Amino acid sequence: MIIGYARVSTADQTLSPQIDALTAAGATRIFQDRISGSRRDRPELDRMLDQLRPGDVVVVCKYDRLARSLRDLIDIVEVIGNADAGFRSLAEDIDTTTPAGRLVFHVFGSIAEFERARIAERTREGLAAARKKGRVGGRPKALSPEARAEVQRMRGEGSKTVAEIARIFGVSRSTVLRV
Repeated sequence: MIIGYARVSTADQTLSPQIDALTAAGATRIFQDRISGSRRDRPELDRMLDQLRPGDVVVVCKYDRLARSLRDLIDIVEVIGNADAGFRSLAEDIDTTTPAGRLVFHVFGSIAEFERARIAERTREGLAAARKKGRVGGRPKALSPEARAEVQRMRGEGSKTVAEIARIFGVSRSTVLRV
């Protein structure tokens, strides 16, 4: 069975063009969501994936209607494949029911994995370069070393309560307690 999936992000967008294209591609059943692609909880997508049978083919007009990122697409197509079903995207000409289509899809997946690895590598390099320049990541300290010493002195004396010290320095009680 050829199963279509159509999605638009907002209620004022229309599904008609996608439904027409999916019907022309032979879809006998079309699942439709009106929800942002950034949301992973898409009820009709989940319903469609639950109902897949061996030999079914999921068809979308464009892969971005199915997934919010290439990683998400790979994950969803893996779920489809685990159900012994195929995947076809009309615009990108991806068809995992053919050997050539599976090759193209796996090349996309390899490129996405390579790009993720490169981003992680560049991030690590950037952090190392910043550390060499004396910069450390994270949120700046709420209190200067002098203010920390003063908080410790006040706490040690017992002259002020934690709440009073927090008010004086404009920080939370937990910051005072950590110092």
